[in-house]
Amino acid sequence: MSQSKSLPLLPLRDIVVFPNMIVPLFVGRDKSVAALEKAMDGDKEIFLVAQLDPAEDDPGHDDLYDLGVVATVLQLLKLPDGTVRVLVEGQKRAKHKLLDEQSDGYVLANIELIDEQPAEGTEAAALMRSVVEQFENYSKLNKKMPAETVVQLGEIDDASRLADAVAANINVKVSDKQSLLIEADPVKRLEMAFAFMEGELGVLQVEKKIRGRVKRQMEKTQREYYLNEQMKAIQRELGDGEDGEGDEMSALGKKIEEMKLSKEAKDKAKAEYKKLKAMQPMSAEA
Repeated sequence: MSQSKSLPLLPLRDIVVFPNMIVPLFVGRDKSVAALEKAMDGDKEIFLVAQLDPAEDDPGHDDLYDLGVVATVLQLLKLPDGTVRVLVEGQKRAKHKLLDEQSDGYVLANIELIDEQPAEGTEAAALMRSVVEQFENYSKLNKKMPAETVVQLGEIDDASRLADAVAANINVKVSDKQSLLIEADPVKRLEMAFAFMEGELGVLQVEKKIRGRVKRQMEKTQREYYLNEQMKAIQRELGDGEDGEGDEMSALGKKIEEMKLSKEAKDKAKAEYKKLKAMQPMSAEA
């Protein structure tokens, strides 16, 4: 049987909070600050739900997703500019049924708590293992992912908690995260999380290829610039347009051999020397 309760409402822009997820939030809207103050006066529970449009400053019932999460306020700090930094921990999924604006400035949400479905058996265990392995692959390409996150996920032995932990840590759209929050079946949620990671892996692999190609092109450009500068240095060392072209060519060849150049620079210098030598007989007066 589902349980109902009423809690202060805190609408969220561009973020979905999952059960067992600890997240810092910066709160500036008057109604949101009032909701936090009301929560701190009581049992520190608050209802978090994502907005459909993050640009909406005063969201009503139809501007919010139906499903959110009951959370506990762990820490609250009022900043000099009037905003509030708060640390919250998601506890349980809940659906809001009615919003009621209170006289002291906050919105009270009448919510219905959603019971977690169990997930046991061989299929769930195998899927959990696959999801953890996929997350390891994802984290290797996502350089922003802390190494300890992978370790922590590997230690989770509950399908529902694992699905939520993965959902909280993958970089997908708010609407995709919301679909993961809405799905009550942990096995289906794990399958969805796996699919989202697969899509993100494809994007990350393409990004890696692009970065590698750009890096190689930059290195090639820098190398060519370096070699050209070395060739100019050789030409300055020998001087241009002097008398006695035959002696000059011999001196040039000898100078190239004597100069301390990298193998690549020396090979390029020799190639240019051969071209110059081949052109020399054609330089007679017409």
